[in-house]
Amino acid sequence: MTGTWLGMPPFPVAARKALGDTRLRANLGKATGAIRGKRAAVVAERADWESLRTAGKEIKDRALHNLDTYLEELERNVTAAGGVVHWARDAAEANRIVIDLVRAAEADEVVKVKSMATQEIEFNEALAEAGIAAYETDLAELIVQLGHDRPSHILVPAIHRNRSEIRDIFLREMPGVTEALTDDPAELAAAARVHLRRKFLTAKVAVSGANFAVADSGTLVVVESEGNGRMCLTLPEVLISVVGIEKLVPTWQDLEVMLQLLPRSSTGERMNPYTSTWTGVTPGDGPQEFHLILLDNGRTDALADDIGRQALRCIRCSACLNVCPVYERTGGHAYGSVYPGPIGAILTPQLRGVTADEVSPTLPFASTLCGACYEVCPVLIDIPQALVHLRAKAVDAKRGKPSAERAAMRVAQWVFGSSRRLRLVQRLVSIGGRTLSRRGRIGRLPGPFKAWSGARDTATPPRQTFRSWWESR
Repeated sequence: MTGTWLGMPPFPVAARKALGDTRLRANLGKATGAIRGKRAAVVAERADWESLRTAGKEIKDRALHNLDTYLEELERNVTAAGGVVHWARDAAEANRIVIDLVRAAEADEVVKVKSMATQEIEFNEALAEAGIAAYETDLAELIVQLGHDRPSHILVPAIHRNRSEIRDIFLREMPGVTEALTDDPAELAAAARVHLRRKFLTAKVAVSGANFAVADSGTLVVVESEGNGRMCLTLPEVLISVVGIEKLVPTWQDLEVMLQLLPRSSTGERMNPYTSTWTGVTPGDGPQEFHLILLDNGRTDALADDIGRQALRCIRCSACLNVCPVYERTGGHAYGSVYPGPIGAILTPQLRGVTADEVSPTLPFASTLCGACYEVCPVLIDIPQALVHLRAKAVDAKRGKPSAERAAMRVAQWVFGSSRRLRLVQRLVSIGGRTLSRRGRIGRLPGPFKAWSGARDTATPPRQTFRSWWESR
């Protein structure tokens, strides 16, 4: 995979830039705080919440442990219902299948339901290169697209934008919008509705993802809050769904559990306003051609990792982002990944490969390991455990290769190898630190220490080391 996301710098660099953006931090803090409050309220209503979480974990684990069997069952049932199943090993293959299907339908544009899988494979960019326009219909995704931006949150892709910024984007980019448009949310939503309705009524092809795929019936499920998904899933002649192979649940009964966990954990609602299910095609009703593209793109590699595979349980609720102290201060763009936040820090390195680029090996370190993400995860993904595991893999991948960190550790080894050398270095650090300090703190330092000190102040070293204090007494 190359392009938009891999052009981002590694996490520490991008995070330092984000920390200086006070408007971003204000937008994030307000939005994530509101979502956390709503989630806590609806979760507290369920006395059996912990039992539901355990059931969700077990359902997903059963699906992953028997994935080959359930995928074949899903294919049989989708085919029996009139759908066509395609298998895509990677992003290039998935995009090629979609482009061929759109051309076969003699179309040059598609409408889209919000889909993390299509973002992952850089679907919009691939279609644009083939001369096909892709129109986002989710309001937040539309804001991101019109703003020539990137999503920064799994559930609320435009969480980093406030309504004044959204109004400016609409005035600049949306056809037919007049200067009379205000930043009132109802007016902004109405302008988007008028713009999108034209696309819904003219598009021949729609592209969706799926929150779940039910193996025993061949049913796909999309949950959303705006009704745009319902329009995409019913009006066009051709429906193409790009779905990661991990989205399976074995039975319709399992779906009952997931539809209690997901809305409470994501939007803080008891039930999503729109829950759409479809099974193949129905003559004279809805799309008359349905294609399901089952996407691997690194998922089977993740499945082979005993600890890392739990990331594939993820149901994309984004609860972990909303409680993460790192995400709340840096935002999703800082991760340089389609999947931001704690889940992205363990999922992205596995899908891409921990050494695939300069971004992936930094992501497992983008965490305080506070454990808040594990406490809210509806399917009990032990993100801190996976982070530590992937940190070890990232370090192992660099063994024997020259690096600044390796050089620093060798210097430390040399210093700590002799009490005389340690005493000398401590004295020099104490003198140097007091020289650089102002009001008891050391601010920004030059050279190789600039990156660390740019976001942190350090206390002035004491005049007396512990060793000298001990000896004097």
